[in-house]
Amino acid sequence: MELLGQNDIDQHKRQVAILSQDSFYRVLTPEQKAKALKGQFNFDHPDAFDNDLVIETLCDIKEGKTVHIPVYDFVSHSRKEETVTVYPADVVLFEGILMFYAQEIRDLFQMKLFVDTDADTRLSRRVLRDINERGRDLESILAQYITFVKPAFEEFCQPTKKYADVIIPRGTDNLVAMNLIVLHIQDILNGGMTKWLNGWFNGHTTKKPPNLESSSRSPAH
Repeated sequence: MELLGQNDIDQHKRQVAILSQDSFYRVLTPEQKAKALKGQFNFDHPDAFDNDLVIETLCDIKEGKTVHIPVYDFVSHSRKEETVTVYPADVVLFEGILMFYAQEIRDLFQMKLFVDTDADTRLSRRVLRDINERGRDLESILAQYITFVKPAFEEFCQPTKKYADVIIPRGTDNLVAMNLIVLHIQDILNGGMTKWLNGWFNGHTTKKPPNLESSSRSPAH
């Protein structure tokens, strides 16, 4: 978003929007919330997310509708009453650790990117984030990581790499990959993809077209 210059643009006028799977955690029951406050609830399991709301939101986005995204409070483990409004955009980036797990969600994306980062980096980022942003202590962070996060990554997240169209090693440190993605999105915004598709449909190229939906306002991950 920063490289595309979208962060400095009013939300009503942005051509690129970004959403996070973290916004779609389920509303917990009192018993689940009590476990969460003790670090005993598995937030890295696919069932922790409200997939029905994810699908509804993505379908509305593909139809060019304005959507209202929940705001999740990671300190109290609950949804806030407020929402974030996301206006129609030409490209929508949807990020999350388990976005490729459910096929009905996976099939809604035009392009799937898997950001591959080594385990030490993942853990260190988590420790810094949870201490600085969520007020947690190191012991509880490590306990949750060993009990839930690492096993869930290996069982649910890592295997979805096979569904990715592009795998990006080293994350944002991979400037070559980042710049290629930015150039690709800029090409879409400038009509390059439309011209390419028109050429294919008119018989000017023998290349196989990508799996695109008819709407130009479609999510990409």
